[in-house]
Amino acid sequence: MCGAPDQAQQLPAGTDLTKETVFVGRVVGADEQPVAGAFVRLLDGGGEFTAEVVSSASGDFRFFAGPGTWTVRALSRSGNGETRLTASGPGLHRAQVAVA
Repeated sequence: MCGAPDQAQQLPAGTDLTKETVFVGRVVGADEQPVAGAFVRLLDGGGEFTAEVVSSASGDFRFFAGPGTWTVRALSRSGNGETRLTASGPGLHRAQVAVA
């Protein structure tokens, strides 16, 4: 098991969504089932690597970022996929990444 922090969609205590931009989501396969153990990468608007987490057993991931346009890319044994997110300001922003 990976030593990465739990990426469940419940936010850590003290998270202030009026000041922080948080991306939460789930990696799913073609059958819409969660994909555990996917490497989920956050890329900035220019396509530059910013961060990486491993999806939880339920396919969940979470990133703390800033406003802007971002790409979330998932790499897994089931395949790869990506989605783009735009956050105009602080808050909770949800995404689903389908891999095939």
